[in-house]
Amino acid sequence: MTIPSTMRQVRFNGAGGPEVIGLETAAVPQPGPGQVLVEVAAAGVNRPDCLQRAGNYPPPPGATDIPGLEISGRIVAVGDGVPQNATGTDICALVVSGGYAEYAIADYPLCLPVPKPLSLLEAGGVPETYFTVYDNMITRGRLARGESVLIHGGSSGIGSTAIQLAKQLGATVYATAGSDDKCDFCRSLGASAAINYRTQNFVQEVARLTGGNGVNVILDMVGGDYIQKNFAALAIEGRLVQIAFLQGSRANLDLMPLMLRRLTFTGSTLRARSVALKRLVADALRENVWPLLESGAVKPVIHKVFPLEEAGAAHALMESSAHVGKIMLQVRSG
Repeated sequence: MTIPSTMRQVRFNGAGGPEVIGLETAAVPQPGPGQVLVEVAAAGVNRPDCLQRAGNYPPPPGATDIPGLEISGRIVAVGDGVPQNATGTDICALVVSGGYAEYAIADYPLCLPVPKPLSLLEAGGVPETYFTVYDNMITRGRLARGESVLIHGGSSGIGSTAIQLAKQLGATVYATAGSDDKCDFCRSLGASAAINYRTQNFVQEVARLTGGNGVNVILDMVGGDYIQKNFAALAIEGRLVQIAFLQGSRANLDLMPLMLRRLTFTGSTLRARSVALKRLVADALRENVWPLLESGAVKPVIHKVFPLEEAGAAHALMESSAHVGKIMLQVRSG
């Protein structure tokens, strides 16, 4: 398998808006111990990529500053400790950075097989959202069959994944979205009800939908003044799981509800965790979620696909919030 010495990759030329995104030629990276080199077919575009571009989410020390947290493609070279027969395998993988490129390094334990019903393009939109949703909504939020969950931003890549997984788990799913069309989209994925946050008060709507009981779990990426409202929308023993802060990480809070109703407020990020900790999530996905992807019970929803050289347009679309589902960069066909 012939590997070129150079490749195209996206680079941020300083911190700023989508206009700082450029394309450059760089050396193809070499896999280290436990790593593989992947010829990238597709890379997902995610909110953290935009945060990194703005200068607010740097990669961990030692990682490349080339953006991109999830990829699909073919393993073309392996480092020490990786079976040689892994070469030639089509995979999708969670990567710490470097996904916006023709070749990327992935940790072999975080490489998962491409589910049979999915194209390589679709598979590239799986790792970041499924790792994030499973680890937060199911592991940390402890969502169980028969419970209820409120998913903010239900029409996003994260939201569309969470709705489908929660429905398959046997939970009652509610979602918020910013338009009636997006609410329809959430219902089409399995939400029992969708709340247009621009025209409706989600706390009041949750109370109405649950007979005043509130929901067991909330998956939130908004933060800011949503945090206090989320407390009010939770049931006794409810769990609020924070995965982002689109409206800021600071808020003036009354924490008495946490004591009076025995609430749990938690959250996490994935990027800085060790490979060993991320592998725990990968193993859980392989066991519990991959069968759902293989059967077609859940799937990534792709809104729009851009070529690598149009990464700036992809970021502009992401920040407009006009999309429903995933935004993808296609690096090669397949």
